[in-house]
Amino acid sequence: MENKMSEISLTASMRSNLLSLQSTQSLMDTTQERLSTGKKVNSALDNPSSFYTAQSLTNRASDLSSLLDSMGQGIQTIKAADEAITSITEFVQQAKAIANQARDEADKSSVTSSGEIKAETNANAKLTIGDVTVDVNLADTDNNATKVAQKIQAAITGKDPELKGKYTAKAVGDNVVIEIADGADVEAASVSFEGAGIKISGTLEDNRASYVDRYNDILTQIDQLAKDAGYKGVNLLGGTDQSLTVVFNEDRSSSLTIKGVDGSAAGLGLTPETDWSTNAGIDAALTKIDSAISSLRSMSSEFGNNYSVVQTREEFTENLINVLEEGADKLTLADMNEESANMLALQTRQQLAINSLSLASQAAQSVLKLF
Repeated sequence: MENKMSEISLTASMRSNLLSLQSTQSLMDTTQERLSTGKKVNSALDNPSSFYTAQSLTNRASDLSSLLDSMGQGIQTIKAADEAITSITEFVQQAKAIANQARDEADKSSVTSSGEIKAETNANAKLTIGDVTVDVNLADTDNNATKVAQKIQAAITGKDPELKGKYTAKAVGDNVVIEIADGADVEAASVSFEGAGIKISGTLEDNRASYVDRYNDILTQIDQLAKDAGYKGVNLLGGTDQSLTVVFNEDRSSSLTIKGVDGSAAGLGLTPETDWSTNAGIDAALTKIDSAISSLRSMSSEFGNNYSVVQTREEFTENLINVLEEGADKLTLADMNEESANMLALQTRQQLAINSLSLASQAAQSVLKLF
């Protein structure tokens, strides 16, 4: 009997239940892994095609993500230059206002003579203003500054009617002041008045000199601002030797190179002024200023176009990264609801197989008891 019992093998039902349990457990292990990782493809063994395709998409998305930082920094560099151009334009507008103020000034410079006026009756004198010499008869002036001024003015008008309005003599206290209108082109300290017993000389006081100093101070500020327009070592207003290259794709075959410009006063064609005693000098400066404003507008437009290009490419790259990551996820990510339902079904299937195996075992034991 013992030999016969040792020869009893598993029944077909028991074998079927055992195989079912093994298959169910394997499926449960796979489902459990998907639930824990959130992916239905965790390695090349799960699905080689999906795994390597998703890996390629993920790698490209990662490469593009690193370029996004570069694009962002490029945008900031362009913004720094554009903000500087806006401020420089304001400085140039201030310089233009100063020049216009000087242009609208009373257009008069004055030569003031100091000292006591002593003119002898019937004395003759000579008035020299630049290259103009006027004979002045000081008869009956009685050492009176007003009378002397009147005599000088009469002599000037008599010399040449065109001189009237250019040179105006008037008395200021005990002094005689000769006002020189703009356009007379007289240099400082070029006025003298000599006659019998008198000698008067004066210094030209340019009412526009202060405007020149203010104008030149503005040019200095423009130079300093242009130097401070850099961002992370790149200054697009630092000259034509400066440039910025923004790369748009992972193999660097798509990029944009932005060339720098000279944003200094000299680069804009503005040079320090020395003489605004005539309208011609101011008009020349105003012409330079208008040209500088035109150049600044062109620079701003160019940087604005570049800014728009880089910003558009940045937005496109962000969207492309999302597309690539979404594509990779669709190939590898598991449907958690589906996997949870599968796990519940497998657990039920496992429990049924265990129960079936138990029943089959009990039936076999009942048969053995007959022997």
